[in-house]
Amino acid sequence: MSLRRVSGFSLLEILVAVTLLGLLLLALNVFIFSMGEIWGRNSEQRLFDQHVRAVTRHVEQLLRSATLSPVALGGQTHPLAIEEIRSLTGATEPMLSFELPEGDRVLPWTEQPLPDVSCALAAHPGQGLVLYWHSRLEKRFADDPPRATVLSPFGTTLSYDYYQPYFKSWQPQVRLQKDRDGRWRLPDRIILHFAHGKMSAETAVLLPAATGALPVF
Repeated sequence: MSLRRVSGFSLLEILVAVTLLGLLLLALNVFIFSMGEIWGRNSEQRLFDQHVRAVTRHVEQLLRSATLSPVALGGQTHPLAIEEIRSLTGATEPMLSFELPEGDRVLPWTEQPLPDVSCALAAHPGQGLVLYWHSRLEKRFADDPPRATVLSPFGTTLSYDYYQPYFKSWQPQVRLQKDRDGRWRLPDRIILHFAHGKMSAETAVLLPAATGALPVF
């Protein structure tokens, strides 16, 4: 009868394997803690960037909603305009204005929300990016100043870009412009400026064109 030789790991092989496993776990531990340190150190910047992106998307959504107003869909007028609006300071200034047929979720109504909300967008240093609004169905719409909702406390200024087709270039302006006849010109895009501490950012929002009447099927 023959005996089968039983093979196994030697003590040296086990020690080498344990050492390699320990080194691997140590390297993985150092990597995880270093990544956590980097992640935590940049958390404020990431939160600021996320806020800027969220506010920019909301402004884009507001302007797109304005193109669905009955007036805009009927092709009677452009969904966006420049109007003189009474601001938080009490002064009247030109602002980009638009109509929201169904209002918006950020508007803090004290009673039942009303449709046909007239809005205007502005930025004031120390106050932020502000949405002025009130419904045309309110009894004192023409007499009372609009309400103000801060979309971002980090909004500092608005600037405006006008596209020049002849030169195929953008003309940046810090204020809304008028044409030769003295009428307000709609910009082609607005630039939102944000700042918080040493952090700053700017984003561009292209103004939507009028959609015109819906097709009949």
